[in-house]
Amino acid sequence: MSDAPRKRTPLWDLHRQAGARLIDFGGWDMPVQYKAGTIKEHKAVREAVGLFDVSHMGEATLKGPRASEAVALLATNDVAGAPAGKAVYTLLCRPGGGIVDDCIFYKRADDHYDVIVNASNTAKDLAWMRECVGSIVPVDDHSDETALIAVQGPKAVALVDALAGGGLAAMGSFTFTDATIAGVRCMAARTGYTGEDGFELACANAEAPRLWTALMDAATPLCGLPIGLGARDTLRLESRLPLYGNDLDDTTTPLEAGLGWAVKLDRHAFLGKDALVAQKARGLTRTLTGFRIDGRAIARHGYNVVDRSAADPVIGTVTSGGPGISVAGSIGLAYVSPAVAAAGTLTIDCRGTDVAATVVKGKFYRRPGA
Repeated sequence: MSDAPRKRTPLWDLHRQAGARLIDFGGWDMPVQYKAGTIKEHKAVREAVGLFDVSHMGEATLKGPRASEAVALLATNDVAGAPAGKAVYTLLCRPGGGIVDDCIFYKRADDHYDVIVNASNTAKDLAWMRECVGSIVPVDDHSDETALIAVQGPKAVALVDALAGGGLAAMGSFTFTDATIAGVRCMAARTGYTGEDGFELACANAEAPRLWTALMDAATPLCGLPIGLGARDTLRLESRLPLYGNDLDDTTTPLEAGLGWAVKLDRHAFLGKDALVAQKARGLTRTLTGFRIDGRAIARHGYNVVDRSAADPVIGTVTSGGPGISVAGSIGLAYVSPAVAAAGTLTIDCRGTDVAATVVKGKFYRRPGA
């Protein structure tokens, strides 16, 4: 175990003042929950509004005359073909098709792209980008100077729009713009990781406490709460949003993970395309499958999916799992063969007890009107 001190976001003091329980999260001292607890925080996001400090995420810029060429090589999705002002979810893949990371690119112009990557992968991702495209475009790291606050929930858009003086509510999903919110200059993106509507706001570190305080002051009368990593995980799982390190890694491909919609095999050449074309032609041997357990058992990351009648009874692995809060039962994701998924039921070894689970297609939770 490393003895290095944990990194702190620019909002660390405010989390302490709010009574957050802080844990080591990839080397960062991050709030896992506040005084209200994970269940109340989860419900606040589903019913009102929640604020997330995600300043541990990594941010970079690719800017130069060949930026679109570089992004087209890196991204499985058609980022370079998107219009300016569009945020695009994509995968970064190795030549063999394994996932380096999932991330969002923000296209400002054909010669200017911003990108936000997962916190645990920041160093790896930027090294990968520089190795692959550093000779044609600079990859400038802004992670240590940029804060990121997510505002999510059915009351989130109106709240942020009011603090911006109007003009943001009309933005489409997965678009972004520069805006001044509560006097703080931000990049405001209509994106999130909860299944709810809202914004992710990037600003300078020094301005983050001012922005967080203004957002929290506006959210509190609306029954809004600060939200920790615990509820962030339950929210994203209910909405079937993958987590790198659990559901995605260097050994999984986008096609196996059910992310083929973010892979444009017919549009452009990108790293990993040949391997993915070949995999699609062969057919998948495993697929990320949703499931629900109606009893009291909870399947956690790493539990085995089993078939006791088989010579080798382990036929799959749970990658994410936990209790449903806005949905019934407990829920999870597991890699199993397409044939097993198609059968409609799974058996999961939950700490020595075989538990029946029902396969669930699509999201476990979908917000009203979505």
